[in-house]
Amino acid sequence: MAKKTLTDIELTRGQRICNPCVKRLYSLKDAAEYLGRSVWGVRELIWSRQIPVVQQAGCRKMYLDVNDLEEFINKNKTVYN
Repeated sequence: MAKKTLTDIELTRGQRICNPCVKRLYSLKDAAEYLGRSVWGVRELIWSRQIPVVQQAGCRKMYLDVNDLEEFINKNKTVYN
């Protein structure tokens, strides 16, 4: 008897296949959306060295690590009375 694969099994409407991989690196546009800022606002955070970037040598494209974005958010939390 052959083993059934996911393509052989019909999934009912309530069943979904969930990808456990979570996106870690965000583009400038995605990071801006994540932080609720404009792309230029995120660029200014990068230029002022408040958020580090991941950039391959010789490439212009920059990525931001979601852990750095979370750290930035946590560091800038405040409570108003």
